[in-house]
Amino acid sequence: MIDPELQRLVDMLPAMDLNDPPATRAAFESMLESMRVEIPGLETLDIDDRVVPGWEGDPEVGIRIYRPKDVDGSVPAPVPAVLLIHGGGFVIGSVDAEHANGALTAIRTGAVVVSVEYRLAPEHPYPAGLHDCYSALAYLAIHADELGVDPARIALNGTSAGGGLGAATALLARDRGGPALCFQMLHIPELDDRLETPSMQAFVDTPLWNRPLAVQSWRYYLSGLAEGEDVPAYAAPARATDLSGLPPAYISTAEQDPLRDEGIIYALRLLQAGVSVELHQFPGTFHGSALVASATISRRAQRESVTVLRRALGVD
Repeated sequence: MIDPELQRLVDMLPAMDLNDPPATRAAFESMLESMRVEIPGLETLDIDDRVVPGWEGDPEVGIRIYRPKDVDGSVPAPVPAVLLIHGGGFVIGSVDAEHANGALTAIRTGAVVVSVEYRLAPEHPYPAGLHDCYSALAYLAIHADELGVDPARIALNGTSAGGGLGAATALLARDRGGPALCFQMLHIPELDDRLETPSMQAFVDTPLWNRPLAVQSWRYYLSGLAEGEDVPAYAAPARATDLSGLPPAYISTAEQDPLRDEGIIYALRLLQAGVSVELHQFPGTFHGSALVASATISRRAQRESVTVLRRALGVD
């Protein structure tokens, strides 16, 4: 059952359609623009758009950096940092769409936030998006002094496909011996291309995201793999056989979300591998219902997210 506060607004939400990715991207950006409100505290940040080196000859990667104005390389006590990875089914989304979240994360935690403009499928299937996220993480770690960042306190924060990319980036960083991560925050993560969990089988017409969209999302993202090629864990982290040695995690899931069970299962498997995990399943919610920011359950989830992230970054 959907939370009554959210249910009243379900009919106002647009139906997602990935058949025409460019048109869907434009419609999504337009929807978010119509919902945009003034960000309190924005004047306390320096915001800087940059391009950074891509992965081993790949194109450069766009990033947006949010820094509290009193943070620079001369500060004797560096602040933590967050690599922010937007959602959108691997197909839509941008740093502009994620602007409010990036700014508010920096304001509420006092951290430097780096938001990644990773390449999107189907034009750029796996591993393009993952390589862009890792390249942004590497840049953040290498330039920690310049950015006023404590390299021992760098966290990942991703939502939906961004949660899947965040989990994959953590796996890749572990296997490559760095950069070091102190935490991974994965909201409603998209992790499993096999589409076999009970929630994925059940939720075929839920608001904003459902099984048919998930099928299409994975088809686009994995289209660069050869026919019959095994899907690697870096593409679908649920396929990873070894989750040991990963950073502590916070994973949130939504009750009426086809991705619900894969997030819960991933959290349990992390725990079984010896990784400290906090898991929160929010009742009455659906995938992306946090966009209804005025709802009580959305505000509660946001407060908890900030509290958990501040604690993980050593701010509190």
